[in-house]
Amino acid sequence: MRRKGERSRWSGMRAGVMKKKAKVRSLVAGKELPQKRAYDTDSGRHQSESSLEKERETPSPIDPNCVEVDVNFNPDPADLVLSSVPGGELFNPRKHKFAEEDLKPQPMIKKAKKVFVPDEQKDEKYWTRRKKNNVAAKRSRDARRLKENQITIRAAFLEKENMALRTEVAELRKEVGKCKTIVSKYETKYGPL
Repeated sequence: MRRKGERSRWSGMRAGVMKKKAKVRSLVAGKELPQKRAYDTDSGRHQSESSLEKERETPSPIDPNCVEVDVNFNPDPADLVLSSVPGGELFNPRKHKFAEEDLKPQPMIKKAKKVFVPDEQKDEKYWTRRKKNNVAAKRSRDARRLKENQITIRAAFLEKENMALRTEVAELRKEVGKCKTIVSKYETKYGPL
């Protein structure tokens, strides 16, 4: 017989079962299920399945424009000033990209023959046109010189970067070759992976 305040052994079990059912109902009702844990035999610890999936995922591709290559390139500051737009920021050969049109070879234009103008025809209109033309010719020469300087500095930087990348590729190929020989030795000894 039970005494006052004492519960039977079975009533406690029934209460435990009811608690479990309530927990399952709340999980099914829209709350997240707890993540299953896998046992890591090497370390003797549990790992969540999501961390295992993350380890097995292939890495996302890297944007080539974001890759910085260590290049020992220190152009003369005077050259950088000569290749910069006056009043603008300093030309950066690492980041500057030229349009395809800028890098096309320019045709050789035959210069027109000079036409001699007699002194009696050199009026005010003539001199204003001459001054305008001289200013435009100077502006054109300066722009061409600026672009040529920029292309020269950028080409020098790209040559150095190209050499650095070639040496890096050679080292990586050497490393991959070593890894391939290790894998092939492993496969001959223990079978394919």
